[in-house]
Amino acid sequence: MKRPVQFYAILAFLLLFQSAIGQNTVPNQKDFKLTIKPAKMTIQLDGVMDEAAWNTVTAVTDFKKKFPNDIGDAKKQTEVKVLYDDKNIYFGFKVYDSGTAITRSLKRDVGHDGMDGVGVILDPTNQQTNGFYFVLSTLNVQSEDQLTGSSDGGISYSWDTKWFSMTKDYGNYWIAEIAIPLKSIRYNPENKNWGVNFVRIDAKNFEYSTWTKVATNFKSYDLGLTGLMQWEEKPPVSSNNIILLPYLTGGASEDKQLDQTNTTGNAGFDAKIALNSALNLDLTVNPDFSQVEVDNQVTNLTRFSIFLPERRAFFLENADLFAGFGIPPIRPFYSRTIGLDKNGNKIPILFGARLSGNLSPDVRIGAMNMQTGRQGDYAPENFSAFTLQKRVLKRSMIKGYFLNRENFISVEEEKLNPLSKYGRNAGVSFDYSNPSGSLGYWANYNLSMKPTIKDLNNYYELGVNYDTRKFGFVIDLANVGKNYYTDMGFVQRIENYDALRDTAIRVGYKHIYSEISYNVLPTKGKIGRIEASAQNSIVFNPDNSLNEWESGLNIKTDFKNASSLKLELNNNITNLLFATSFTDGIPLPAKQYQYATFGIGYGSDTRKLFGWMSEISFGQFYNGTVQSFSAGINWRSQPHLNLRLNAQYNDIQLPGAFGSTKLLLIAPRIEYNFSTKLFWTTFIQYNTQSNNFNINSRLQYRYKPMSDFFLVYTDNYFTDPLFKNKNRALIFKLSYWF
Repeated sequence: MKRPVQFYAILAFLLLFQSAIGQNTVPNQKDFKLTIKPAKMTIQLDGVMDEAAWNTVTAVTDFKKKFPNDIGDAKKQTEVKVLYDDKNIYFGFKVYDSGTAITRSLKRDVGHDGMDGVGVILDPTNQQTNGFYFVLSTLNVQSEDQLTGSSDGGISYSWDTKWFSMTKDYGNYWIAEIAIPLKSIRYNPENKNWGVNFVRIDAKNFEYSTWTKVATNFKSYDLGLTGLMQWEEKPPVSSNNIILLPYLTGGASEDKQLDQTNTTGNAGFDAKIALNSALNLDLTVNPDFSQVEVDNQVTNLTRFSIFLPERRAFFLENADLFAGFGIPPIRPFYSRTIGLDKNGNKIPILFGARLSGNLSPDVRIGAMNMQTGRQGDYAPENFSAFTLQKRVLKRSMIKGYFLNRENFISVEEEKLNPLSKYGRNAGVSFDYSNPSGSLGYWANYNLSMKPTIKDLNNYYELGVNYDTRKFGFVIDLANVGKNYYTDMGFVQRIENYDALRDTAIRVGYKHIYSEISYNVLPTKGKIGRIEASAQNSIVFNPDNSLNEWESGLNIKTDFKNASSLKLELNNNITNLLFATSFTDGIPLPAKQYQYATFGIGYGSDTRKLFGWMSEISFGQFYNGTVQSFSAGINWRSQPHLNLRLNAQYNDIQLPGAFGSTKLLLIAPRIEYNFSTKLFWTTFIQYNTQSNNFNINSRLQYRYKPMSDFFLVYTDNYFTDPLFKNKNRALIFKLSYWF
């Protein structure tokens, strides 16, 4: 296999760069250390902290500013105490504050952005590779998620587990008491040293602060910047437990296009079996995801498909074990290939099992098998995945995976499409990070296996990033062969649509992506931070000729009053390989196009009950022009009512017979939170690009912790002809956590 010269150039650069600056060190955990002591009495969660056990431990305090800049101490301080018994870890927060709390919602898993609250980061292995994040608002709204050591784009709060809390406001401060059951997390009872950090979200002052010092260029929940929590005695052994989550569904649906009306009923269950305190087995039989919120529709002005996030809970726990390979445009594993077709329609999953967790403090394992049933033209399929991760050095990792999709098609179907019989992928990756997390590089090699295919079936990649408080850059080099198939994955631009022949043609490619950024952190004035960045993406064809060149310049300003302003300038050079259509006119011919756009956007103060944002961009689009306008308004009557309206309009004008098009996406959303247990959400999406007008209304009642009743109504219409109905359904789902 012949690799391009850039591959070896960047590999040499990585080695030289590491030797030059790779010895940066993280602040030692001895500077941020606490001892967790046994409570030796019952702790009642009431927001009072009047038990004598709280007086036996010293509070950690002196929280440091983290956002919008990391200069100095927090304006309002926070104190935290920690206890435990044989069932729970207890956290007691005393949060100094005054005035009405800013709360966006009472809905669970709403997160912490834009609302007053606190957070707990736990790393039970103290290996900086995986952990947990628990967030609580002033009105006792819970959110939680799993954390990984990878530098991802953020957290989704899609993972759920059972924990308990209570808050109480005292005027000039408020108290939060939290109890996290030991059986709700995975840990090694022989390990007495855990990573821990605490986050304070002070929305009124537009400020994030943390117990340990976290520079503004890192996430507040970065696992590499935790303090040390030492157990006075070994952590209690959490009894092996089994959690059973059965469900029952029923409903009625009407398909106007097929002129059919159906009633349905179904049942199934999920189960969580703790094989030990660090390893978990998940089982599912006939799973149902009817309660999952619909995807947010987007307007796509590119030539390629859009990556949509996974929302189904079964695939989210320890999801990084499987999904953490590759980069966002190239993912060998993409869980939405299981149980969903390319249009997001459901394919029945009959059963599945997943093993995930830690074999040892520095070794993680993941294994999964899922079996789907037949649905129309879709034959039954079996999906298997296995991954192993080994921590090396202080904060680095060697990872490997194997994926297999087996299609149970007939002999006749196999003759028509022999490549559909099976698809297998394997790969290995080395991800390096220095102790401080400022320097990272990665190298991976991936192989796909298909019947009759022997060459051009690999994907390999090298990259490096460096990130400090003020300066950062990233370089990534990848090569994708045209026969690199990912039956269980996602590769964004390997399939190129030929509008003249109405077919998709696979073309391999190479890319070099680079980005450089610089932050200005004023100590005075109204500006909290200015970030300037420049990006460049170059895509080459297999013969090293230019496919596409995209460059951009961005400047974003975050003001201390929680508003923001951004400017964008983009330039593209595109060598179309095949005729491409963006309108109803004749396709654009395959040739070179050069075009540029400029955009400006503003977002108002996020703390106010009424907020708005607007973004305008305009410029060239291939051989024509484009004007885009997006806007959003939000009004809340906290904490119960949230009204949101987002809209996007794109006007593409191409010369002569190439045509023009106007694309409109309107998405109002209404949320009413009756309490922290009862929520009603209605989401409407009017999208002319997909010719679909969707109404989705969902009532959720959490009648016990992790036990829910859902009532969901969904309705789909055409936008042209307007209000012509496609289908509608009314479904209920009842689940119970044993």
